[in-house]
Amino acid sequence: MSVDLATLVGEVSPYVTAAIGTYGAAVLAQAQEDAADATVGWGRKILQRVFGITSADEEAPETVAELAGDPENADLQAALRVRIRRILAGDPELAAEVAQMVERARGQAAVGQGQVIAYATGNAQQANLAQGSMNVSFGARHDR
Repeated sequence: MSVDLATLVGEVSPYVTAAIGTYGAAVLAQAQEDAADATVGWGRKILQRVFGITSADEEAPETVAELAGDPENADLQAALRVRIRRILAGDPELAAEVAQMVERARGQAAVGQGQVIAYATGNAQQANLAQGSMNVSFGARHDR
């Protein structure tokens, strides 16, 4: 299976960035049950597979640790993409495995620009946008 690394790394980026933004540098040691949502869970799995770290005893790679300190920094996000691309370029089997992981993730998580994840509790709803959050409250519903 031939994998276009530039495309694959671009597809991996939203997952791993979401995971690092949620868990910080400890992302590689998080248990599977701890995943906040499918996007974060897949990002964590991909990072663990790419970097081969699954324990809190192992130190996070520098690129992951730096991005954890400033998850919105586009330069640090690019540095992580470059690091992942180099790892995948050196291991075609790993690249194929990560490509399969991304395919499975697509069926369970929606990532990218304009992503909206909605949560509802009682009369309130919250939508988490890619660039922030928006809370919307609705009055009591009257059925007639």
